[in-house]
Amino acid sequence: MESSSSETGWHDLSCDRWTEIHVSAWLRCIGIKDKYILKLEEEEVTGPVLTTLQSEYLSTKIGMRSGQIEHLLKKRDELLMSKPKPNKLENSSDSSGKSRDDMKEKVLHPGQEPDPLSQQPCDTAEREEIPVECNDNSSSTGAPLTFCDYQNFDQPKTNCRYIKHNVLPPETGIEDMMIPCHEYKSLETAHKLESKKLQSKVGSEVLRFACACMNMRTNGTIHFGIMDKIKGKHQHGEIIGVPVRSRDDFVDALDYIEKCFKDSNQQCDARKCIRNPRFIEVFDKEATEKTWVIEYDVVPKASIVKGKLFSVGVPKYSEKSNKVIYEKKVAYYRVGANTPQITDDNLVQFIQQLSEKDQQREEAESSSSQTAVDCREDQSRKLCILLTCGKTHMDNSLFYIIVANKFQPEHLSSISFLFHMNLFCVFDFDPDSKTSGLCSQYKEQRVVTLHFLENYANNDGLKTADFVNSLQLFERTSWIFCNGRTDFPGGEETCDEKTWIKTRKKKLKKAVSLICNDILPRSSFVVLFLLMSDVEQPLVETFHEFYAEMNGHDFLAVISESKENYKKWSSLAQASCPMSSLKEISIVEMPLTHVDATIQSIQLSRNQPTRTLPVLNGGVCFFKSVEEAKLDSLEVISLDQCDDTKVEIMSEDEIQQIESYFYRGGKIDWMNFWLADKHKCGNIIQRDAYNEASTILDKIAHVTKAIRSIESVNIYHHPGSGGSTVARQILWSWRKKVRCAVVKQGKEITTVCEHAVRLREHDEKDKNNCLPVLLLLEDRNADYIHDLRRELGNVIATKKISPSVLCFILLICNRSNDPGRMCKASPSQTVGVTHQLTNVEKQLFSKKHEQLKLQFEPDFILTFVLLSEGFEPSYIENFVKNLLDKIDHSSPITRLIRFVALLNSYVGDSYLSVSHCEASLGIATHLDKARYHAFVDHLSEEARLIFIHLKEGSTHLSSIRIIHTLVAKEILSQLSANLPQSDLAMDLINDKVLINHRFGRDEFLKFIRALFIRRNKKSRGDPEDTTFSPLIEHVSTERGGVQKAVDLMKAAHIALGKEPYVAQQLARLLYTNLRFEEALEWAEEAKSLLPYDTFVLDTVGQVYKWWFYHLYDTLEEKEPSPERAIEIISTALKGISAFRASEKTPKKETVSLNSSYQGEVDVGCRLLKFLSGVDVFLNNTGKSELMQYLLTDYIPAEVKKPWQTFHQLLKGLQKSLGHALECISEDLSYFQTDISEEDEELDARDPEQVYNPREWLTRKSAVYAGFFCDTSDENDQADESDSADIGQAEKLSAFQRQMRTYKLGGGNFTSILSLLYDKNRQRAGKKLETIIGMYPENLTRNCLDQRELANFIICQIALNCTLPGSSKLMSLDKLQDLSKRFITKGRNMSTASALFLLSLLFWPETSNELKPADTEILLSAIDALQRLCWQKSQDVSQRKSKIMTHFFLAKAKGLNKIVHRTAIEKQIKGTLSERKLKWLGGEVWKTREVLQLLVRVEGWTENGDLFVKGGTKDSKIRVFPRYSASLPNGNENVTFYLGFSFDGVLAFDIQVRD
Repeated sequence: MESSSSETGWHDLSCDRWTEIHVSAWLRCIGIKDKYILKLEEEEVTGPVLTTLQSEYLSTKIGMRSGQIEHLLKKRDELLMSKPKPNKLENSSDSSGKSRDDMKEKVLHPGQEPDPLSQQPCDTAEREEIPVECNDNSSSTGAPLTFCDYQNFDQPKTNCRYIKHNVLPPETGIEDMMIPCHEYKSLETAHKLESKKLQSKVGSEVLRFACACMNMRTNGTIHFGIMDKIKGKHQHGEIIGVPVRSRDDFVDALDYIEKCFKDSNQQCDARKCIRNPRFIEVFDKEATEKTWVIEYDVVPKASIVKGKLFSVGVPKYSEKSNKVIYEKKVAYYRVGANTPQITDDNLVQFIQQLSEKDQQREEAESSSSQTAVDCREDQSRKLCILLTCGKTHMDNSLFYIIVANKFQPEHLSSISFLFHMNLFCVFDFDPDSKTSGLCSQYKEQRVVTLHFLENYANNDGLKTADFVNSLQLFERTSWIFCNGRTDFPGGEETCDEKTWIKTRKKKLKKAVSLICNDILPRSSFVVLFLLMSDVEQPLVETFHEFYAEMNGHDFLAVISESKENYKKWSSLAQASCPMSSLKEISIVEMPLTHVDATIQSIQLSRNQPTRTLPVLNGGVCFFKSVEEAKLDSLEVISLDQCDDTKVEIMSEDEIQQIESYFYRGGKIDWMNFWLADKHKCGNIIQRDAYNEASTILDKIAHVTKAIRSIESVNIYHHPGSGGSTVARQILWSWRKKVRCAVVKQGKEITTVCEHAVRLREHDEKDKNNCLPVLLLLEDRNADYIHDLRRELGNVIATKKISPSVLCFILLICNRSNDPGRMCKASPSQTVGVTHQLTNVEKQLFSKKHEQLKLQFEPDFILTFVLLSEGFEPSYIENFVKNLLDKIDHSSPITRLIRFVALLNSYVGDSYLSVSHCEASLGIATHLDKARYHAFVDHLSEEARLIFIHLKEGSTHLSSIRIIHTLVAKEILSQLSANLPQSDLAMDLINDKVLINHRFGRDEFLKFIRALFIRRNKKSRGDPEDTTFSPLIEHVSTERGGVQKAVDLMKAAHIALGKEPYVAQQLARLLYTNLRFEEALEWAEEAKSLLPYDTFVLDTVGQVYKWWFYHLYDTLEEKEPSPERAIEIISTALKGISAFRASEKTPKKETVSLNSSYQGEVDVGCRLLKFLSGVDVFLNNTGKSELMQYLLTDYIPAEVKKPWQTFHQLLKGLQKSLGHALECISEDLSYFQTDISEEDEELDARDPEQVYNPREWLTRKSAVYAGFFCDTSDENDQADESDSADIGQAEKLSAFQRQMRTYKLGGGNFTSILSLLYDKNRQRAGKKLETIIGMYPENLTRNCLDQRELANFIICQIALNCTLPGSSKLMSLDKLQDLSKRFITKGRNMSTASALFLLSLLFWPETSNELKPADTEILLSAIDALQRLCWQKSQDVSQRKSKIMTHFFLAKAKGLNKIVHRTAIEKQIKGTLSERKLKWLGGEVWKTREVLQLLVRVEGWTENGDLFVKGGTKDSKIRVFPRYSASLPNGNENVTFYLGFSFDGVLAFDIQVRD
């Protein structure tokens, strides 16, 4: 008999048999939207309804759109056409004159008769589809029937149910006396009889059947409510059930025993053999009243019936006499499925055979008892297979979902097996679980995140990856309370079954659907149902949902210690899953203690609730698993790492597999080190870099007083050269000396910091006496490391840990294509790992290679072989050539190799999920239990050589990549000879199966996006900077390359769901190749998708900028006419307008605020140059006329009409350019000039604008000012010499003076301060003197406007820093007097630079020298600076930490009290990276020269704020700590160094005064 047909959901069922769940699963499979699926399910659209659906119903009732309707109906019709027609049965003949055995032969199709073994007492039922021919005696619908099995024989009443219209096996005769024979009575009309008549009817049938069974010494059951013949639409054996008015009628029917059997002995024996009736409910969704099947079991035990012949006179109700009469007492027996009486002719012979029957009965009873023992199912083995899918032991290759109801107290001591299961989530139906149930017990050793079903609704519409992160899935077990929590007032309340079905069933459905369809790929998880208490409907509904979503019972398992609980469960669950299938997945009556022990025996790890960590005194401390789990941003490496592994249950093959995975290119695991230490596998080679890094660590860790609290060691390595292995070797060898951990990817810096501190201080009392923590950070950008270091430093300061205590060592391991160059940046703390081996390493690798040859084929440890060969290009080339010669280039597997090679070549750390691969290859996995191996079996020999399987630990999804980046690049290179990379990339992004595949989609699309957007940057260790992604740059070099690149990016834009940044990059590609109209279209497309994005809006400006440049550069006329200039001017002005639009948008957090202002200045300066070349302005008075045109109301007649739309814009050009330059200057005054890696990808600016903005600003300021300077002054050198007639300064107009100072570099704050970075102090000083010479000699407060006055004062301060004895210098008092013109309050408040100068000039040399009025100026200036900075920084929070501090307070007096940061920086030795580290680590404040130069200011802390004394008795000035965490707790007297920034006055190196 085939029972699998209905076990895989809708796939193998006839459409007519589908329930609403099957229909929903099919609709989801064909891509119908979820909202319509839910509506159809609510409308109870079953399979038969689906076949008749019309478009009008779908449109009006369901609300579907025409596209969805057309698709659904087409797929429905295809489905109906594809289903095979059922085989017709032989015509069923009339039952009259035929025995039931005869009818049985006609009803069943050959080969479909139920297995006789199914007649044995059992808990399960089998279902079978039987096509029935439509005739008078068959089903009127022709629908296939479902066979099921009987309830357990001679068992007390259970919670089991029959399902209406299921068909029981045909009535049977005697088989072996213990297997019961069965007889059916429909009572289809008789159930309506009055009680007396009904009792006599039932009594007659029961006693006749029982007498026959007792005489035949066979067990038997007579069933009422089952069809005993074919009648109308009903089949023989069909369950119909009958209403029961009174159960007493059926119980009292047995009272006829005393009246019908021969004598008192027989009556007594009959009572012992005939069981009381069992009432079994019939489940019928459409029923309005309950119906039942009533069963009487007959058990003629040998001890009761031996040697006896039983006779009965059955009762019969006489309508004539209106009373019960009794027939003659006769003996009955069973012949086949019939119960005739024993005739007189056969009586003697029958009596003679009784002794033989008695003997057979005794033997059967004995044999049955023995068989029950001998044939007991091996439940332990079954349990292991169900949970491991056939593996020898449990590992992390599968996730587990637990569904459980209330645990009894005695069960909670037997759940250790759960601690080492890879639990994804738990559906818990116990509201008390958190306080006294399973959750409370589990939380003692593991960390969970508590959820409700509502949390899985994803109402915010998050992407899968974001949703997973928001619920911390995969990081901690998600504990879903499905029926409320009694200990949580804010959550869902507990409710009864009916209310739950109404209110929460839909939420459950959503949660299950989300997990099965979007988060966990099919076959990657097992759902385990733990039935620990009375089963209720919600638990069963959960089973139905998982059964439907998982397309059958594969990967489902059920454990029930109580048989009664299982009975109820199975009777309810059989509505969706056949009884036979339930039996296959169920473990029943196995004590939970045995379950616990059995599962633990196959788990690779012992249950170890604590691990150990080193402590400072040389001992160890315990580290509870639950505490470790709470530090989920770290992977902690303990002293006894891997010691809980049961190596005894690992086979040699498994150990060899772990070793070969590493030598094939897989990431090394702690298990590799552990097995090597235990001599279970070979030793792991230690490269020279390991010894170098260990030496650096030794120097850092073993000094008496640390230089810095946070140290770092850098490892830069070629991809695939073993750098990650070196880093992990260091952690493994240092885990006994310090506390070690790996920082997991994608974790918030604040979380990592908190966890690292908790790890350091675990079980330690003195925070100043703890072992340092060695943190491994892999492939993190500089921003992340900088921010983590700062955050850790804040905590160290907050906790008042001595700065001479080493707290953290950051082991930074990053890939780089040029490790040597990266090492030079910080040689004392950096080691490089390259593909080239040293002589010592060559010997080690050669020896190891010989050892590995004895274990593995060279091809299967290819990465190690390549490394041994030093990644010799010719070796890789030959290997790939031989490989590609053998493969079928037209096969889907080769196509997959191409795709993976493309991704791995261009996108670091890229991979392809096995789920994507299966989809691409068309592999159906829902029947395969060994997921990865099912995929591997489909691969060619060559593909198995080059693909390496990434373990799920890092990706949560089983994935593959090519064994090494260099192999991937060589494959791509050789394949490109016949198939250009542009075609390959186009094939990849047009592959709808891969692009739309749900599992791992976010990660896959991220790699595709990087393929088209990510540029190479030297700062990341790439060999060179690229303008576009390396793929696009390569494609651009192919034949017809630019157009191919354009087509490719257009396709990528669509494939990625109209990705705006791809459109932006496409616009860049187009304008770079002078295709400006198209570029503008794509820039506008990006703008329509991201209308407020700075980068996108800036790109619109860049299109016009380069278009303008092109028109200018290709202009044939050297002296264009005004008419010829119209197009060029219009394009330039459109560019300026676009840049201004970008300037006004809200800024992204990490965006440089300068970019659009810089674009405006570029275009504006070039436009000015172009205007001066127009023929109208080329005569002797041309420049003067142009100045008049631009700066006054004058308009030359020649341009009046042609340029009429431009006049207003052109006349505003000077002011707008000045404003843009001032904005750039102000921004650079506030912030450091760093740019994030993410922004580097999108930035369209010139390199100088990005990396040297101060130099760019100075240069552009000079260009701008040079254009507007007085035309009579043609000698540039005169501007810069002292010999220039300084007296002329008095004659210059304010505008001329501004332009001249601009040209000299004194036009804005940043340009002036840039002069202080000139290493030639004399030169910088002379230039400053020249700039000061442009101003009137006897300045008063009102001579200059505020901006000029601020520039003059900062020139004075800068001059004092470069030439302290200059004659041009003014006194501090004079400068203070001039600065009093600045306004610190109100609507007309001065600029930030003016307020900054007030804080500099009025800061007291001593706390007693400040006058009350000056104190007011200082306080209001600092307050205003703070407010302005807050406004500027609120949208750029990440840059707040990068506020630029320009000056520091020195010990000297007067202007000499102001020291520029360059005076401090020149005292710091080392490379740029090392100098940055000294600033960050506070080492700069310990330098002798700095100690001599700067003054420590005295102050105090009060309620978390820092103050110094003001000029009056009660006044105080608030100072802000540079690092807020460095502020001591409580109220303390402190000293600190004082810095001046646009954020106000800042405190550095705060120390508590003794």
